[in-house]
Amino acid sequence: MKIIYTKNAPEPIGPYSQAVIANGHLYTSGQIGLNSMTGELAGQDIESQTKQVLINLAAVLEAAGSSPAKVIKTTIFLQDLADFGVVNGLYGLFFEPHKPARSTIQVAGLPKGAKIEIELIATI
Repeated sequence: MKIIYTKNAPEPIGPYSQAVIANGHLYTSGQIGLNSMTGELAGQDIESQTKQVLINLAAVLEAAGSSPAKVIKTTIFLQDLADFGVVNGLYGLFFEPHKPARSTIQVAGLPKGAKIEIELIATI
């Protein structure tokens, strides 16, 4: 098992790793829309936070030697499913033309009051 860490993604805010490689697969921890330089949410709106989440995930994928094209499965946690359309549009651009398996779940709350969190599994 190998721990993945990059300064291009936010520091973990708890006792966990940004990602772990095991048996040729990358497992990321959930990323919220924190700016890696400031440690603050990229904005209060779903668009800003979603864009930052995808930037963070791209940085972790790159640090692990993977890419969006190698993502197998994602899980999206949304504070409000009414934001699904905005998220889906940005998500589609990030993974175009690749379409990993995905689950989307509405949750009661996320760390730091975030509106979105995404975790993923990818090959290396």
